[in-house]
Amino acid sequence: MGNRTPDNLVLRDLTSGAGPVCRDILAALPTWFGIPASVEDYVAAADRNPTVVGSCGDTDVGLATVLRHSEYAAEVYVMGVLPEYHRRGVGRAMLRHTEATLTAEGIEFLQVKTLSASHPDEGYRKTRAFYFAYGFRLLEEFPTLWSPDQPALLLVKTVSDVRS
Repeated sequence: MGNRTPDNLVLRDLTSGAGPVCRDILAALPTWFGIPASVEDYVAAADRNPTVVGSCGDTDVGLATVLRHSEYAAEVYVMGVLPEYHRRGVGRAMLRHTEATLTAEGIEFLQVKTLSASHPDEGYRKTRAFYFAYGFRLLEEFPTLWSPDQPALLLVKTVSDVRS
């Protein structure tokens, strides 16, 4: 499929109500989202918070839900792309769109938490590589934030003015 963003990718902003889309996309990603309680938390967050949904034709192929933590900082709380659309630019397009929105709102910092490299998981190695390639940098590792078996990394990025 290559790395080219699908020509028919449409991004839409939902201020709330993206829970069903979140549930469908995460169900297709059990390697990343296999803990039922966590999935329910992500679905509830997508239902209550701004979410960018990427669609190709009639199919929702990705989503990114963002939480605002302060007037300066936001977090990509959950992000997922259907496996058949991985490495096609959907995630990058959703982050660019999100970053443009945050910039317009005066947000300066964007963070994301993901599984630490100290946990050997091939899928999350790819997830970290994606975020690092997009410009996120490691801020801190939290060995027990989620659980001792799920060490977390906190990655941060300065939100740039993507409109220039």
